[in-house]
Amino acid sequence: MEIDRFHIDLGASKNDSTQHKNPIHVRAIISCPKCKYKKIFKNQFLRRDMELMKTSLLVFDWLTCDKCGELLNLELEFQI
Repeated sequence: MEIDRFHIDLGASKNDSTQHKNPIHVRAIISCPKCKYKKIFKNQFLRRDMELMKTSLLVFDWLTCDKCGELLNLELEFQI
C-alpha cells in the first residue's frame, strides 16, 4: 500500500515539474479603432503563475486611447 502511494506521488511531482518549466508566451496587441494607434507588448508566464497573467489582462481590458479617449481593442496571441 505504501509503495502504491509512493509511485503516485512521484509521478504527480514529475508531471508538475515539467509543466511549470515551460512558459506560456503572450503577445498583446492594443489598437485604437478610431485613430489607428497600435502598441505591442510581449511577456511570458509560467503555468503556476496564471493569476499574474489574469491580472495583467484585466488591466489591459480597460485602457483608453490617450489621443481620442476611445476604448482600445485587445488582441492576444499565445504560444504554449
